[in-house]
Amino acid sequence: MSSPTEITVPQLSRLIGTPNLPVIIDVCIDQDFAETPFLLPTARRFPFHDIAALAPQLRDQRVVVYCQKGKKISQGAAAILREQGIFAETLEGGVLAWKDAKELLVPAQVIPKPNSSGRTVWVTKQRPKVDRIACPWLIRRFIDADAQFLFVAPSEVLNVAEKFQATAFDVDDAVWNHRGDQCTFDMMIEKFNLKSAPLLHLATVVRGADTNQLNLAPESSGLLAASLGLSRMYSDDLVQLNAGMMLYDTFYRWARDATEETHDSTIRN
Repeated sequence: MSSPTEITVPQLSRLIGTPNLPVIIDVCIDQDFAETPFLLPTARRFPFHDIAALAPQLRDQRVVVYCQKGKKISQGAAAILREQGIFAETLEGGVLAWKDAKELLVPAQVIPKPNSSGRTVWVTKQRPKVDRIACPWLIRRFIDADAQFLFVAPSEVLNVAEKFQATAFDVDDAVWNHRGDQCTFDMMIEKFNLKSAPLLHLATVVRGADTNQLNLAPESSGLLAASLGLSRMYSDDLVQLNAGMMLYDTFYRWARDATEETHDSTIRN
């Protein structure tokens, strides 16, 4: 039986990719992390002995702390946060239990370095439609919940990336871009090792909408229509992105939980 201050692997797995995902903190010591140089989706590393320094920015948030095995390092760090008034749990079994369950793990080396505020910074062309909303959704839900996105003139994307230490995406000559018949969303799923069945299903829908291959999935036409509608509703790209987050949240939950349901099926959470 789990401790009341622990969360199990299946419980946390159900929250991954959703707006209800807690803040996840990796407090593995360097030696342990070197053995498994991967992060849980959206996790950020932080020294366990300095964990109290995070308390002010974690107010009113649910937090999950994990170490290699879910024992002294994470339990001590979570206890310190709870003493500071933070709702903090530990991951039962730690990252090794997560890995044994074959849950998603992101290679740490492919995640861009954060800025001085602890946020990754990304830049792309202004006036997004499909890929340039889908990719930020994927990043915020699986890589960095606080990621910053800059939308600029197409001709200035690479220059802004250089001057502001940002990562360019969905633009010619960027590392994160279309490859063959794959769109940028596909490439991010591949490089971030996010190849779960729901995300791969969603990727097919996104690819169909983004590359005008509407025959790839019946839902691609609907996603394209909704994306074009959003682009007409909002002149501010960041406001459009915020609205688009809910659109992709719904498509992801459909891909994960509801592909076999019809409009008159009994709803299951």
